[in-house]
Amino acid sequence: MGINSESDIEANLQIGPTDQGMVRLYIEAQGIDLPMDFTPEEAEEIAQEIIASAQAARAKGS
Repeated sequence: MGINSESDIEANLQIGPTDQGMVRLYIEAQGIDLPMDFTPEEAEEIAQEIIASAQAARAKGS
């Protein structure tokens, strides 16, 4: 499965700080619980990548 492959799997995404000073992305889907912890700096880099991807997707859609 790649970035351009569609899927019928539904998932829930939660994002928040942990009590250890990390940023957690928590994904829950069909019997899968996947916590992913990032430093605040890594989380900011991910946020920048999401924003850049949203801008690129918006440009392709117009």
